[in-house]
Amino acid sequence: MPEFSHLNQAGEAHMVDVTEKPLVMRIARAQASVRMKPATLDAIVDGAIGKGDVLAVARIAGIQAAKRTAELIPLCHPLPLSHVSIEFSQSDDVTLQISTECRVTGATGVEMEALTAASIAALTIYDMCKSADRGMRIETISLLHKSGGKSGVWESSDKL
Repeated sequence: MPEFSHLNQAGEAHMVDVTEKPLVMRIARAQASVRMKPATLDAIVDGAIGKGDVLAVARIAGIQAAKRTAELIPLCHPLPLSHVSIEFSQSDDVTLQISTECRVTGATGVEMEALTAASIAALTIYDMCKSADRGMRIETISLLHKSGGKSGVWESSDKL
């Protein structure tokens, strides 16, 4: 059975103590995709959704979410993020891809911040476009890359 760092000796949930860990540059990249009707994706790209600029709002929502990850996920450490970026692209006529990157110089990683940013950006896209396409699907929320810390660099082979 794997060892879970968020469980103490008695098996109770606790926040991991990172007091003695060195401050190092840490980077994490994550992704999400939103599948939708071609007309919905065209309207997003053309800026024709009635609620406004979907991508601009989703980018801001994702950045805000990354900054507030510790408020959303109970055992995450609050981190002074030095960088959050969110990019959008389309691979076909029905899929909007979201790519995020978070950076910090700290004692713990930023994977949860990158994943939270991707998730909330995707949910914001759904919220802004649901009147046009309730059948949208949020898919493939995953970590792509992490670096920094004692475990070194990790890369996923599952890129959109």
